[in-house]
Amino acid sequence: MKRDFLQIVDFSRDELFELFQLCADLKKKTKSGHQHHMLKGKTLAMLFQKPSTRTRVSFEVGMYQLGGHALYLSPNEVGLGKRESVADVARVLSRFNDGIMARVFGHDLVEGLAQHASVPVINGLSDLCHPCQVLGDIFTIEEHKGRYEKLSIAFIGDGNNVANSWINLAGRLELDLRIGCPEGYDPHQGLLERARQQGRSEIRVIHDPIEAVRGADVIYTDVWASMGQEEETAARKRIFAPYQVNSALLEHAAQDCLVEHCLPAHRGDEITDDVIDGAHSVVFDEAENRLHIQKAIMVKLMVD
Repeated sequence: MKRDFLQIVDFSRDELFELFQLCADLKKKTKSGHQHHMLKGKTLAMLFQKPSTRTRVSFEVGMYQLGGHALYLSPNEVGLGKRESVADVARVLSRFNDGIMARVFGHDLVEGLAQHASVPVINGLSDLCHPCQVLGDIFTIEEHKGRYEKLSIAFIGDGNNVANSWINLAGRLELDLRIGCPEGYDPHQGLLERARQQGRSEIRVIHDPIEAVRGADVIYTDVWASMGQEEETAARKRIFAPYQVNSALLEHAAQDCLVEHCLPAHRGDEITDDVIDGAHSVVFDEAENRLHIQKAIMVKLMVD
């Protein structure tokens, strides 16, 4: 029976640990030059409504390293939900491919693809969630901290799709998660309530950035205006200015804190040069780990 990966909660806690172990093994083999063609002869259709550097390159390179092939489909080629229905696209791509990855605006689009596809569907990003990103983020933290759980994570900025995926993760792993955001920019309430009901983590929404990062093991930030919100950029810059991750804010976190950013970064807005390029930053380790965690996800879903 085929499985999809649309949100982190699609995997159980034990499955996440297995995924991290597979990720570590695949990364080690890649670094040693070992060929591990676990997806030999398989193909991945990559549907893009939103452009991306890391998503396209990491999935395409990942499929190549696993012995398979990835096919890039641009918005103009497919016209998902406009030129052709989501259901028809899902059915047709399933006849040609062994998996589908979609980077879209509305989360309903990846849900529709998953409903009608007969092959696994992976959410490469939607406006609701960015699950591959956050699994790569927590894997990076484990590499540097030696553990996944019982860490204090402070997400600073907009309660966006990345914040939502951190909340989903907190429903599976034991975290002290703080979402530091301005009032009116809170994360998805339904996802927050669901994660709190799991009872594994303390999850707080805090509107004071200093309080949110106090003693934190990890500080995480993202752009203040995501794709599709460009007309709000000027207003958001004013509202989010106190939430900039800079050296002054870092003084309130743990001395050995890590700094993460999912990229692309608007340097000088949500994060300063001295922080993203500084000793606390693991941003580019984190970017690389998108490749390794997504390879693990594809193997888990696409190997018979």
